[in-house]
Amino acid sequence: MTEQPDAAPKAPEGVDVEKPSAARVYDWYLGGKQNWAVDREFGKRVEQQWSLVRPGAKQNREFMNRVVKAALAAGIRQFIDLGSGVPTAGNVHEVIDAELGADHNAKVVYVDYEPVAVAHATLILEDEAATDWAGIVQADMRTPKAVLNDPRTRELIDFDQPVCLMMMAVLHFVGPDDDPDGIVRAYRDKLAPGSWLAISQMSEGDGSGPALEGLRWFVEQYRKTSNPVWMRDRDEIAPFFADWPLLEPGITHLPDWRPEHELNAVEAEARPFAWCGVARKP
Repeated sequence: MTEQPDAAPKAPEGVDVEKPSAARVYDWYLGGKQNWAVDREFGKRVEQQWSLVRPGAKQNREFMNRVVKAALAAGIRQFIDLGSGVPTAGNVHEVIDAELGADHNAKVVYVDYEPVAVAHATLILEDEAATDWAGIVQADMRTPKAVLNDPRTRELIDFDQPVCLMMMAVLHFVGPDDDPDGIVRAYRDKLAPGSWLAISQMSEGDGSGPALEGLRWFVEQYRKTSNPVWMRDRDEIAPFFADWPLLEPGITHLPDWRPEHELNAVEAEARPFAWCGVARKP
């Protein structure tokens, strides 16, 4: 992955660009341009301890891209992206534009609780003249009622029609005390038949050696913050889909869900550390 230039992007009014933002650091992991030197330096320190953080983030984004393409091909035109961060570097509305062109009837709702992410998202969508069909909701995905009843969600999403609901690398921020089963169930219950639920989740999987040690260091650092990370294995992820039939190829590692290219050595090393799947509501 090539290094981004140090030229600073346009900053939303009132946003502190002297402190690292988790949303912007993730954008850096993905090779995006909505990040500042402080974000890149933070990301580089993480990468020194867990070298697979960027390949893992890239595999997660590529999985999301393939899900959006597959949903579009199946006729779905409504998308909700929970914990979206900064909507750049190949995010949902960009994939839709690339697949359908400028003249389409798709709708997108991004959801993030972090004010910095919301401010950047608002600026990006305004600059790209996408606000008539894509919006950002500032809410914690752990409060489904707040997300689903937000005026912007209700404006853009018709819940009588199929929706592709995406929980991409966000459930690992939902701990046992947050009632993850209840949270996911609340979203599932709101969706119309034909809707899709797409989930990706960090995991120790069948990883080993220094890569696994680096991941455990990564988890330990987050456990010291207000956003602790929780790993889940495949058997812990499957119940989130309830009785919805899984789309082929079922629950897999990220690069194994309808792959579009062969893995290089680094991508293969990152492969074990996340699971993913997509299910369709009967």
